[in-house]
Amino acid sequence: MKLVNQTEMISKRLGDEAAVRIICDSGFDGIDYSMFMMKDDDCVLNTAGYKAHIKRLLEIADFYGVTFEQAHAPFPSAKDGDEAYNADIFEKIKRALEVAGMLDAKICVVHPVQFKENQYEKNMELYSKLEPYAADYGVKIALENMWGWDKELGKAVPNVCSVADEFNYYVDSLNKKNFTACLDLGHCGLVGDSAGNMIRQMGSRLGCLHIHDNDNVNDSHTLPYILDMDWDDILRALGEIDYQGNFTYEADNFMADFPDDLLPACERFMRDVGRSMMRKIEKYRVKK
Repeated sequence: MKLVNQTEMISKRLGDEAAVRIICDSGFDGIDYSMFMMKDDDCVLNTAGYKAHIKRLLEIADFYGVTFEQAHAPFPSAKDGDEAYNADIFEKIKRALEVAGMLDAKICVVHPVQFKENQYEKNMELYSKLEPYAADYGVKIALENMWGWDKELGKAVPNVCSVADEFNYYVDSLNKKNFTACLDLGHCGLVGDSAGNMIRQMGSRLGCLHIHDNDNVNDSHTLPYILDMDWDDILRALGEIDYQGNFTYEADNFMADFPDDLLPACERFMRDVGRSMMRKIEKYRVKK
């Protein structure tokens, strides 16, 4: 198991190169390359210079002996009824899969999409169209458990792949060679389940994680132990299922209010918290 952090927050503030350098210098084993910014047409990944940009990021990581382990495609992956957006974002997701392959990242998260009608069939159509590109680039596409927002109730509600039975059904419908599951631990409580319960129900389907904390009301994306999730149960569950993926943070909001000069210190603290949690997972593994 590798300790992995995403580039998102630092990239927005200081750029990709600084993000990769800070994550590496802080003692992480791997990098999750966030490509949310690809929604903007002027993003470097949408230009002719994208290969040179990725080559530079690889050079920095190689200097530290750190690997790119995961990536995240832009989202939403489609919008119900918006064909112009869907055509544009499909091409950008294809580019994201190519970039993930260039980085030798094993997994690229591509969110499932909420549709008013025939939701399962339309998601399967989307993933089927993307599958050849994932196969060509040597990258597994990871589906993620999602949530929606009920404006009248003023709270998060279940959405596509929100609960284990549906998530399992989606993942089991796809080719395991090219697809896997990314369980976002913070999303579980938002829809009334617990992360530990979903981990146990999904078992070996889990190929990767998004690890962060919340109060089971808001999608806070902050560091574990700050809010209300049951981390002892979560770590125990990961040990019980003999989870084989990486420990990957999506907890950047922890750093949001810190000034730029303290971002490296924030990363080092995140590293220390992650190492402690990984040791507990190992303690909980069922010895065979």
